[in-house]
Amino acid sequence: MMRRLFYLAAGAAVGGYVVHRVERARRALTPGGIAQRLEGHVTEYRGALRELNEDLAGAVRDQEEELLRRYAPRERGRTLTEGEGAR
Repeated sequence: MMRRLFYLAAGAAVGGYVVHRVERARRALTPGGIAQRLEGHVTEYRGALRELNEDLAGAVRDQEEELLRRYAPRERGRTLTEGEGAR
């Protein structure tokens, strides 16, 4: 008797799980479900692209500051006679 009760409970649990998965798959394959998944992917990609853009902008700023520090003319405190433009 206990054995039958166990198999009945196990079958009901497996059957409930299968029904749940089939219903979930059915909802995912409707036009609304497909649009919802696509919208989720687009939102993820948009966030990733925004993050990439911020990282690239920061790297460009850092590189520009380095180049300006290294190659920009230093005119502060110099007079024309000391500079290269005086003749």
